[in-house]
Amino acid sequence: MESTIKKSDFVLTPYMKTNDLLATWQILNTVVPYLLLWVLAVKLSVVSLWLMPPIVVLMTLFSVRGFSLMHDCGHYSLFRSKRANRIVGFCLGVINAIPQYGWSRDHAFHHKTNGDWERYRGVADFLSTEEFKQLTPAKQRMYSLLRQPWMAIPGGFFYLAIQPRMILVLGIKDFVVHILDCVKKDPAMGLGNMISSHKSKHWLSATEFWDLLFNNICVLAGWVILSHFLGAGFFWSMYSAVLTCSAFIFIIVFCIQHIFEGAYANRTEGWDYILGAVEGSSYLKLPAILNWFTADIGYHNIHHLSERIPNYNLAACHQANIHLLSKVKTLEIKDMLGCFKYLLWDAESDSLVSIESLQLTNK
Repeated sequence: MESTIKKSDFVLTPYMKTNDLLATWQILNTVVPYLLLWVLAVKLSVVSLWLMPPIVVLMTLFSVRGFSLMHDCGHYSLFRSKRANRIVGFCLGVINAIPQYGWSRDHAFHHKTNGDWERYRGVADFLSTEEFKQLTPAKQRMYSLLRQPWMAIPGGFFYLAIQPRMILVLGIKDFVVHILDCVKKDPAMGLGNMISSHKSKHWLSATEFWDLLFNNICVLAGWVILSHFLGAGFFWSMYSAVLTCSAFIFIIVFCIQHIFEGAYANRTEGWDYILGAVEGSSYLKLPAILNWFTADIGYHNIHHLSERIPNYNLAACHQANIHLLSKVKTLEIKDMLGCFKYLLWDAESDSLVSIESLQLTNK
């Protein structure tokens, strides 16, 4: 199916203009309060631990905002300079314990293929209906269980706190095994040739490796230092709660921005980029305060039309093009849980379907 509208129909270019002063202010009004909340938590912890929950909530919201701004840096849209985006993006990645460069590369692939469900199966690696039918009943139940929204709680902590460390360890292990194999096969081979002949499945470039390495060094050093000065028990109880809750929020938000009834879910043949943006991405209508904490990522259809539009221009761009967005799915907070029943891609109908509906059609 081909879109009846073209990208040139939209007014996008004026909104791609970056504002370094505004971007700097966004970083300051996100990072500074986040750090001050840590100081406040330390001060108030000696008064009463019952004062910690509201602080954790606020820290979580600022962490989510930091992740959204890191996301903009990955698209090189927050600042005018590519270098500024890289540096700030790296620092925001350290705050949320995730290597920004590798994450941004994966995210760029999502943008290039959104709505093409043969090439990109979403954040939860969805199966097609035919693939699902091939599973045993036990594996079908496990598939459904692992994709329930509450699984984003342990999954979120693993995604931020554990996975980047595990990737580095596994990658280094593979590299050492490769070097030993090279020495065994050809002792005369130079170290440079050994290194250049290694192709890691854990990172795709030297830049990605160094970003992963330095992120891990900064994150692990931060964990050790803060555990020492704040006390391991206090630091980890606060930090793990914030990291888990913030990861849960942005995983849930990302999912519902692409998984909903009627979402564009085409095969590669006939896939259309514009339909992927307009009908494969939702407009998540949030209260103003939550729009601020998510850096306006709810205007996801506009973001997919052009990832070079910085967050602070998304709302205005949405309004300027509202007459072309009649087919955009509008969702609210109350609609979130309903989106999570669409766990399968049906290639025949080019749509997302629920497991229950598939089972009914097979009876």
